[in-house]
Amino acid sequence: MLFLRHRSCRHHSLLRIHIKFLSTTSSQPLHLPLSFPTYMIWGSNTSLGKTLISTGLSSSFLLSPLTTKKTHKFVYLKPIQTGFPSDSDSHFVFSKLSSLASHRSSPLSLFASNSVLNSSLSAASSLFGDDSKTKDRNFGIYNLNFREENRFVKDGVNVVSELVCETLYAWKEAVSPHLAAEKENGVVEDSLVLETLEKCLRKEEDRKEEEMDVFCVVETAGGVASPGPSGTLQCDLYRPFRLPGVLMGDGRLGGISGTISAYESLKLRGYDIVAVVLEDHGLVNEVPLLSYLRNRVPVIVLPPVPKDMSNDLVDWFGDSDEAFNSLKEIMISAFSERILRLNDMAKKAGNTFWWPFTQHKLVPEEAVTVIDSRCGENFAIYKGQDNQFITQQFDGCASWWTQGPDATLQIELAREMGYTAARYGHVMFPENVYEPALECAELLLEGVGKGWASRTYYSDNGSTAIEIALKMAFRKFSFDNGLLSDFPNNTRTDKSVQLKVLALKGSYHGDTLGAMEAQAPSSYTGFLQQPWYTGRGLFLDPPTVSLSNNKWNLSLPEGMHCKNMIKKGMSFSTRDKIFDKSRDKSDLTGVYSSYISQKLLQYPGLKESIHVGALIIEPVIQGAGGMLMIDPLFQRVLVSECRSRNIPVIFDEVFTGFWRLGTESAAELLGCLPDIACFAKLMTGGVIPLAATLATDAVFDSFLGESKLKALLHGHSYTAHAMGLLRELWNAELVQQISSHPSVERVIALGTLFALELKAEGHNVGYASLYACSLLQKLREDGVHTRPLGNVIYLMCGPFTSPEICTSLLIKLHKRLEEFA
Repeated sequence: MLFLRHRSCRHHSLLRIHIKFLSTTSSQPLHLPLSFPTYMIWGSNTSLGKTLISTGLSSSFLLSPLTTKKTHKFVYLKPIQTGFPSDSDSHFVFSKLSSLASHRSSPLSLFASNSVLNSSLSAASSLFGDDSKTKDRNFGIYNLNFREENRFVKDGVNVVSELVCETLYAWKEAVSPHLAAEKENGVVEDSLVLETLEKCLRKEEDRKEEEMDVFCVVETAGGVASPGPSGTLQCDLYRPFRLPGVLMGDGRLGGISGTISAYESLKLRGYDIVAVVLEDHGLVNEVPLLSYLRNRVPVIVLPPVPKDMSNDLVDWFGDSDEAFNSLKEIMISAFSERILRLNDMAKKAGNTFWWPFTQHKLVPEEAVTVIDSRCGENFAIYKGQDNQFITQQFDGCASWWTQGPDATLQIELAREMGYTAARYGHVMFPENVYEPALECAELLLEGVGKGWASRTYYSDNGSTAIEIALKMAFRKFSFDNGLLSDFPNNTRTDKSVQLKVLALKGSYHGDTLGAMEAQAPSSYTGFLQQPWYTGRGLFLDPPTVSLSNNKWNLSLPEGMHCKNMIKKGMSFSTRDKIFDKSRDKSDLTGVYSSYISQKLLQYPGLKESIHVGALIIEPVIQGAGGMLMIDPLFQRVLVSECRSRNIPVIFDEVFTGFWRLGTESAAELLGCLPDIACFAKLMTGGVIPLAATLATDAVFDSFLGESKLKALLHGHSYTAHAMGLLRELWNAELVQQISSHPSVERVIALGTLFALELKAEGHNVGYASLYACSLLQKLREDGVHTRPLGNVIYLMCGPFTSPEICTSLLIKLHKRLEEFA
């Protein structure tokens, strides 16, 4: 029961009541103070003792002997409370600390207050009876502004410790917040809960003085995944703040599983948990928990809570002093370490990183953006000048065009990625199939590739996807034009055949050397950046469209103007008219066709030995080239002209794909289809690097043949895979035996790699050799999956593979070598 007057000596109570209808405020970027420690108190389930942790921390922080003249202030915030007013966690902390203060022998002065800011009508009516200000209302949330205070003064001590307890929103029904809010017509949107919490935290920041130590806890309701008043899980509701936390575990039977599940749910969402606390129920649950946490997160055990509450838990809190003091020090230390890291990051980054597309001389330390995390489309940015705080910044460039998920989808992606990583780790792809790869390929072909593509080729980024596409297109062109017969063994002794691209000025297709060759001269391709650059293509100057003075105007390049040009075709009242297919019948179509044909005829490389072997364009929008909108009619005509000349068409949709321009594929806007298309960026929502090159059956078929040399010899493992120092994994004696085998030419054993070259002659030597296939098939029957590099075979393990497993691999290989001989 909530008592309006606390039964204790040396106190006075003050009750202020004001009720009014609560209006919704506008959402603003969150601002989280970091000038004092702020932690969330989570529970692996309901009724485990989260409020006992909060009370114990307040006692440790406020009632311990004061070693300085600073004022100590403990702030307890309870954003969501149900069962009010008969149950109030903020009042529990308020009353218990007041009781503990009266029993402590150390001299101190304490000021304590408890407030309830907002409540449902039912909760307010229950608190104040049939108050005339509430009886005519039956819906909504009201500004309650209920407050009670206590003051304790001992032995004339001047230093005052202060306890501030606040409940932000309260409902009467003692059920889950989403049910209580629904029953009492008092649903509160997530944004309002966050804004109110932010105001409470900023209020303490504004009041913080130099001689005041502040400590703040925000206690959740129920378990980690208990719903909030809108139905959003609380672990998701509070995610924009990403406050570090303490998890109240479960010391009862079954509590190990529940505690681990709660911990994993928080870690999956990017929370930092500095400690796990649980009540001692005699089952020693802390031992397996510490083992699971690998001693990286401390587990603190509290004494059993007595069922007899006759002494108001004074003795229990006394017995728990050491545990709460230890927890407090852990939390303060973790906070100090976090601030130190955040303050040092900008300087360390400037001394350590080599940023892409950055002139380091132009980036002073204060210009470095320190990103603590992201939530949906917002970065959490650390500011550490006069006042330390975390603020939100909208990611206006979508993290180099990779970001699309909101906060909810971000969590779903993280969950899916975690599942996939746990199920597969890394899987090599050639000749293998596994569900995520297959499902993704099918989705791509049914989505952005629907109606034209039949094959999906994976890589790791847009630039490599482009290089793969160029290989595909050049092969298709060579196949269609009978050029492959000149190079039956994949060799060339001269430059009798040269293939170049047809591309647009201002285009950008990636940073790798081959991709740069497919784009016109620019800042990216100059001698300072790419001394090897030659620009292997015919680069056309395209017409562009832009909005100016409320009109969409068409701008033609020099050399494309026509005396008979109809001026009405040069401007558009709406953007949609630019994409209207009826423009295909306009005079401008003929102008474009004539311009393209003349350029192709004038191209000096159009000799028998030099061919335009591919068209590559960014459909509709040129991204890195300056966000230029190309006239869709021009690109349609360009595709048509290439089709008539049997030139394969590549769409670079690394930027434009996956709804970036409002359609699933920019090809829909353009109104024509490619032979090959590249996708990346938004493909995984920025979670992992992944790209795909889609192609038609005709493109795929041009790589089929009896020789492996006719296959597409291109592939990627993954980038940024950190590896430390390795132990010696391969058995030296076995390595020597294999190296002496009559069938073996040479052996390499280093780190995680073991490789050998089989002795062979003639066509059995080199990458195209099939000499090792039978041996590898036997190894697969033995449970060893490996692939050849021609007549070279290898075994690759992980850095933590046991030497025993490596030895067993060598034994199997040696046995099969004996049979092979």
